[in-house]
Amino acid sequence: MRKVEPLRRKLGELDAWITSIRRDQTSARAGARKIEWDSKFGLVKVNPIADWTSKQVWNYIHQHDVPYNTLHDQDYPSIGCTHCTRAVSPGEDPRTGRWPGFAKTECGLHMIEPVGSQVEGESKVAKLGV
Repeated sequence: MRKVEPLRRKLGELDAWITSIRRDQTSARAGARKIEWDSKFGLVKVNPIADWTSKQVWNYIHQHDVPYNTLHDQDYPSIGCTHCTRAVSPGEDPRTGRWPGFAKTECGLHMIEPVGSQVEGESKVAKLGV
């Protein structure tokens, strides 16, 4: 609720949105495509680094001096809201710091649709010429 509803209102004004999800983050994201239809929010979803690894992201950040949240340096590989995030211990999966005590790995923003459910969206994506 804290993120989803405000984002839904903003995305309602747009034709597309850009995310930083990667296929290697969770099994639910393994099927993410670089350009797809987001049926939850009714617009095109662009995932430009979907095929990057965590190592590639950090290499890019350091090579190009990209600012980042310093919590990453304090064992927070995945950062959400205060109440839903904790530091990760050595050897733990990077996503275990999200929603501790809950059996979930997604906050509700990024629900990857099965390919077959994207038929309507594919025509909308095609109309954009991408």
